[in-house]
Amino acid sequence: MNKKKILIVDDEEDIRNIVSIYLENNDFETVKVENGIKALEVIDKEKIELAILDVMMPDMDGITLCIKIREKTNMPIIMLSAKDQDMDKVMGLTCGADDYVAKPFNPIELLARVRAQLRRFNELNPVQMNSEELRYDDFILKIDAHKLIKKGEEIRLTPTEFKILKLLWINRGIVFSTEKIFEKIWGEEEFEVDNTVMVHIRNLRDKVEEDNKKPKYIKTVWGVGYKFGD
Repeated sequence: MNKKKILIVDDEEDIRNIVSIYLENNDFETVKVENGIKALEVIDKEKIELAILDVMMPDMDGITLCIKIREKTNMPIIMLSAKDQDMDKVMGLTCGADDYVAKPFNPIELLARVRAQLRRFNELNPVQMNSEELRYDDFILKIDAHKLIKKGEEIRLTPTEFKILKLLWINRGIVFSTEKIFEKIWGEEEFEVDNTVMVHIRNLRDKVEEDNKKPKYIKTVWGVGYKFGD
């Protein structure tokens, strides 16, 4: 049986070692790094099932790292921090983390959280993701081929529509404002982006939704932005 590989990112060596010992004693494989740059390198090269990120790290903090990981994958992320204030927890979860554990922590509790997140992701998450395609309901998004397939038939998307759909799909459930979508897709900040993004969203809905008035896939969170799925 292949062991699931967990990435541990913390600038404190003792924390990395403690977490690693408990995980490896419970049939997990671990990769330990001390900063966000090395973490991103590992994610690009290895198949990581879940990441545990310290919030307070030099150079690249855990919040920034979490956002960058979410641009690459929707694997479970658990934030680990000495801070336990509500605002810190909200920031971690808003940036795309799945869970938050405050230091000092009980390693047994952290182990339970890891198992719960992996179980939730692998058993309950309808998105099955690999390096080439994403699946959801009747849809297949072929990453390398830049194609959207529904029940064996291709739905033709423009390059921009494909990028927006991929961004929302990979980050399923996370709400993106129109400004953030524009920044991610066009690679620059813009203050008057509502119409541009809304046009592309409307075109996408025309192609993927059965009823634009009751969208099932590309949903509006009023006053906030857009998200994919539940």
